[in-house]
Amino acid sequence: MSYTGKVTSPESLGRILQQARLLNGWSQRELAARIGTTQRYIWEIEAGKPSIFVERLFALMRETGTELTATIDPGSDDE
Repeated sequence: MSYTGKVTSPESLGRILQQARLLNGWSQRELAARIGTTQRYIWEIEAGKPSIFVERLFALMRETGTELTATIDPGSDDE
């Protein structure tokens, strides 16, 4: 079963990514190791920590009327 949600802000993107991680049964540390980064970086993304890139991306989306959705497909491992 997959889940789809609308991404409207860095915070909503972080929540969706957090749910995807949890549905896959991974800790932040495990996910960080899988993608070659730190647990802190995963925490910052899931918390919706502002960054110049992300703030400008969502401003651009708002201004152009662009919508972003994310679909979680737990257990799919396409590596």
